Amino acid sequence: MNRSKLVLHILVTGIVLGILGDVLLRAGPWALNLTLWTMAVLAGALGLAAYHRVEWPRRMLWLAGPIALFAVGFAWHDSGALKFLGLLAILVGFSIWSLGLEGVRSWGILDHVRGMINCGLAAIAGPAVLERGDITWTPRSTTLRHVRSAVVGLLIAFPLLFVFGGLLMAADAVFEDVVTRALDFDFATVFSHTALTAFFAWIVCGFLFLILKTRKPLLAESLEIERPGLGIVEVTLPLVLVDLLFLAFVVVQLRYLFGDASLVQETVGLTFAEYARRGFFELVAVTALVVPLLLLADWIVAQAELRTRNIVKVLAGTQIFLLFIIMISALQRMALYVDAYGLTDDRLYASVFMAWLGIALAWFVATVLRGRRERFTVGAVVSGFLTLLVLNIMNPDALVARVNIERARAGYELDVLYLSSLSGDAVPRLVQALPELGEEDRCAVKRILERWSPPEEKDWRAWNHSRWTAWRMVEEATPYLPGLCPEDDSGSGEAQPLD
Repeated sequence: MNRSKLVLHILVTGIVLGILGDVLLRAGPWALNLTLWTMAVLAGALGLAAYHRVEWPRRMLWLAGPIALFAVGFAWHDSGALKFLGLLAILVGFSIWSLGLEGVRSWGILDHVRGMINCGLAAIAGPAVLERGDITWTPRSTTLRHVRSAVVGLLIAFPLLFVFGGLLMAADAVFEDVVTRALDFDFATVFSHTALTAFFAWIVCGFLFLILKTRKPLLAESLEIERPGLGIVEVTLPLVLVDLLFLAFVVVQLRYLFGDASLVQETVGLTFAEYARRGFFELVAVTALVVPLLLLADWIVAQAELRTRNIVKVLAGTQIFLLFIIMISALQRMALYVDAYGLTDDRLYASVFMAWLGIALAWFVATVLRGRRERFTVGAVVSGFLTLLVLNIMNPDALVARVNIERARAGYELDVLYLSSLSGDAVPRLVQALPELGEEDRCAVKRILERWSPPEEKDWRAWNHSRWTAWRMVEEATPYLPGLCPEDDSGSGEAQPLD
């Protein structure tokens, strides 16, 4: 591998991808443009690696799949939450990818943190980490010598042109007018394009320098934190007390899970729905905090004697068992919550997040409690990717719209204000539901759909399947919309069929 040639190719690729990033990502909201740019970055990294025969561990190449898949999600769904989670998954994929460059067969949690820090620092450092000698100019490098000569010549010529051009413009009014019209362009626009191109080129070059092994990771050694000198009492006593706290909570919950729900109102003066509304998100937080707590306890006693490790494992297993009962209680609360107040994105994502935490806890039992701690993080990340894939298949905004419309048909109040905040993913379901709704709800949904009238100008860079489908369906339904509300002057007051 010719290091000098690889470095030069990375710089050229970074500039090209920077220009492409300015052309594509300038348009918003991010949709097809981010998909195309991410694919281009992937293609650039893989192409340079193949051309220069950079040795990559084959087991890392699978990460290109999730990165590409979640990039495609930007061109498919319109939900802002899904896009945020997809972007997060892409960044996690790239950071884990960087870990495979060091020949390590298994990684702990701190190693994954190191991978994320490496990618962040690489993006910040960009090409600034290059040292003298990274690009060598040899007599046989004819092209490189010509490029260098042209750049030096332009740098010398610029001040000369500026001085002599200014004098000649001052000497002749006609020449001044010609030059002025030739250079009549928007400096603010030029600066904007240059800055955005430089930004994308900078971070891409930094990532490629790291991923193509042209320099060592900025944190080359594993992150090591000295284990605190805690004995068996200091470690197990907190776990025992937390287990007792969980047990007390479970005992109280069993009265409502398997007993009389009226006990809630008699005891605390709340309806069961209000009781559920109060507790679900707190229980999600409890579940989320248990995982790092148990990982920390296992890490502290990792080098302790076998008896201590076994006690901690028993206490951890007990805590997980009790936590699963708490999670069942939380999910039941959510079911009651949705039945009383309807479904929202927050409630759906929180439920899915808790389901993923349940998978992570089960994986914790299968790995950490069996002495295979190094496998936990990889499994947790993979399960996170799969959970996000399931979310994309579920289409959360469409699901939320469907559930709330079904509740409206059953006689519950329709939260029109919330429906109006949903993305284009929900619009097809709203259009289909119009003939099924009551008069008041039909008028409210009609006003939501009117906001989704197709714009006069559509930018292909912001193409998104859900958004464009919403525009098309609303456009097709436009002739029928005026007849959906009695107050419409031109309508008949009856809903027309929407085919």
